[in-house]
Amino acid sequence: MAKQFTLGKNERLKSRKSIEQLFKDGQRFSVSLFRIFYQVNKEILNAQQTPPAGQEGIFSRSLVDNIQFGIGVSSKNFKRAVDRNRIKRLARESYRLQKNPLHEKVKSKNIRLNIFFIYTGKELPEYNEVYKKVGSALSQLDKLIDTVQ
Repeated sequence: MAKQFTLGKNERLKSRKSIEQLFKDGQRFSVSLFRIFYQVNKEILNAQQTPPAGQEGIFSRSLVDNIQFGIGVSSKNFKRAVDRNRIKRLARESYRLQKNPLHEKVKSKNIRLNIFFIYTGKELPEYNEVYKKVGSALSQLDKLIDTVQ
């Protein structure tokens, strides 16, 4: 099966409730340009189960995507939206190209993972720098996932 290098709508962490819970209850670590918040949820529904009434949308999303990813950039450090959007775009692209090993591990362990990256640098980064830092953050997450279960 060919690897899928996409970052679809269901893979993005957009729910305000999920993001607040991630910041409140999740763990965190830092990699030079980023602060990474993550939360591992062990409760995943089996494909044979039927969803409760009224929760079909939640059920189908949890079966498709075991990882949800988000990115944020401070408007305090970057006043112009153009700069914030560029950093987010670079980080999303770097994540999209490097997510497959982590995605396979999470899927094999049958868990859910929410990840949120916050850019903490003070200057506009180059793509290569972002790519390396996102890669090292994902490898560190990979090691942390091994300790779960």
